[in-house]
Amino acid sequence: MTPFRENRPLHWLMAGTAAAMGLSAYHPAMVFDWWLENTLVFVMLVFLATTYRRLPLSTFAYVMIFLFLLVHEWGAHHKYADVPLGEWMKSWLHTSRNHYDRVSHFAFGLFLCVPVREMFVHTTGHRGFWSYFLPVDFALASGAVYEIVEMFVAEIVTPEHGEAFVGMQGDMWDAQKDMGLAGLGAALTMTAIRAFRSRP
Repeated sequence: MTPFRENRPLHWLMAGTAAAMGLSAYHPAMVFDWWLENTLVFVMLVFLATTYRRLPLSTFAYVMIFLFLLVHEWGAHHKYADVPLGEWMKSWLHTSRNHYDRVSHFAFGLFLCVPVREMFVHTTGHRGFWSYFLPVDFALASGAVYEIVEMFVAEIVTPEHGEAFVGMQGDMWDAQKDMGLAGLGAALTMTAIRAFRSRP
């Protein structure tokens, strides 16, 4: 493990994360929603900081976390249902729905399965099939838990705007599609890593 004070790539990633979150927090579309959207981000950052010595990750894993945070912070700043990229996508996909939330869920699985796998390998020492399957399972399970928690928060905090808060945008299967895309993203990354490691 590289001591924190000597881990220059991590220092740059931390600076980039602070900048991204700072820009995202500057005049967001809805201040209260921004704090709600970032509650779990703060929890994750605290977890990574406090477990750095016991669960050190590779630079690649930290880069993947940073990439997901970039996707998430843009969504948190604009409000997911109004992100400009999603507005541009409407003409590409011939839809009236802003699909940026789907991009974020896909990115969640695509990027965060890497640190999840590294933590699993570090704690168990197992590098076989389960080290590739469990990150996909984690993306699906955590997506389901997130959707349930989001529903309860919407019911408690903004019951009159619950559907808008959870970003359904009129799609009754929104939660299932979001979970499916997270699982797909994780499956693609794990398949690519497995193929790369299996090269002769």
